Amino acid sequence: MSLYDDAGWGAYTHDSVNLAQAVKNSYYVLTAWDGDHLIGMMRVVGDGVTISYIQDILVKKKYKRRKIGTKLLTKTIEHFKSVRQTVLLTDNKEETVGFYKAMGFEDCKDMGLISFARINRS
Repeated sequence: MSLYDDAGWGAYTHDSVNLAQAVKNSYYVLTAWDGDHLIGMMRVVGDGVTISYIQDILVKKKYKRRKIGTKLLTKTIEHFKSVRQTVLLTDNKEETVGFYKAMGFEDCKDMGLISFARINRS
């Protein structure tokens, strides 16, 4: 919970039971630790064959700029190297876009694709 709180993702933390179930039901979860403190997490949903969807990549603010996110994503990419497509949605911020592009991700529009999302706000 503290990772999500630290990231300001209150939509996730208002229901700790649902968040725990979401993490449990994930196809793949990778974590980063500083001693006994959880400082980073990567969470992927998908089928493990044709698609992997990066749902969450979180690193506590005070640990950013230490390549923790890079290591989590690199290990995840390696884990899913035989999967045809890995996709994600992210904030349209220069720093975030730059990070994913540096990791080999492309904007869908540059591949002749468009993405859609439907968010249930209730």
